[in-house]
Amino acid sequence: MSSNAPLLTFIGTTPNIGTTIAALATACRIVEHTDASVGYLCLNLKSAKVHRYVGVDQPEATLDALRPELQTAALDGEKLFRSMHHARGAPNLHILFGNVMRDQAEFFTPGELDHLLDAAMSSFDLVIADVGAYWDNAATLCALRRSSSRLVVTTSALSHFQEDGKRWIKHLSPLFGIPSDEYEAVLVHSQWRNGGFQVKDICRELGIPFIGEMSLSEPMLSQLDSGTLDEWLTENDQGKGLMKEPAKVLMRQYGLKRKPVLTAQPWYKKLLAHRGEVGS
Repeated sequence: MSSNAPLLTFIGTTPNIGTTIAALATACRIVEHTDASVGYLCLNLKSAKVHRYVGVDQPEATLDALRPELQTAALDGEKLFRSMHHARGAPNLHILFGNVMRDQAEFFTPGELDHLLDAAMSSFDLVIADVGAYWDNAATLCALRRSSSRLVVTTSALSHFQEDGKRWIKHLSPLFGIPSDEYEAVLVHSQWRNGGFQVKDICRELGIPFIGEMSLSEPMLSQLDSGTLDEWLTENDQGKGLMKEPAKVLMRQYGLKRKPVLTAQPWYKKLLAHRGEVGS
């Protein structure tokens, strides 16, 4: 465990396009293929939904419940760990649910958020922050400033990657000391939209490289309503493929060793072949 674990921040160009799904799927892929402990921080101060996506409609511990510890700089790793949800099917993934008191979003200070990030980055091997698509809060700015990787989630809709993306990434980001080219693009494909612009056009417009893509599907969206997204991401074949390639890139980049692939011993293969369960 590192005292300064990598911080990966997912930010959307536009609300409600799949930023949280991309972030959570990436976290699931990393714990699936490595032994790393991953802390997932929902820092979407105005529209936190991940608790509902994983079936916890009335969470006991949320980001806003930690305000006393954040205000007094008294949050340690043990308290943070106890406040996190253990994802189904992913024992090394720990989720801090976001702020459910929207009227308090503007009251979180940079000092409080930096203290939270300090606690998380000293408690886990890797930290993933989901900041949503809003820039007017301390969580977004603190997480982006301190990130090892900044992942911009967008779609092929012109209004998303050109209008929203360029406004935030190209124009606003440098004002906060974050170079506009220090991001990577994650493209989300919607099941209701065909065509659109190509990856190379979107990345050229934003001026950033492409790291991967994912597609929204009806089975996936049904998991959001039923509160079983984490289960689907870790147990369903389609779900286990979501964000697989971007996660591979990030695992290599941060030196996260892949779990060894267990192969059947020769004697076991012969036994199965004898029983007619595998070909010769």
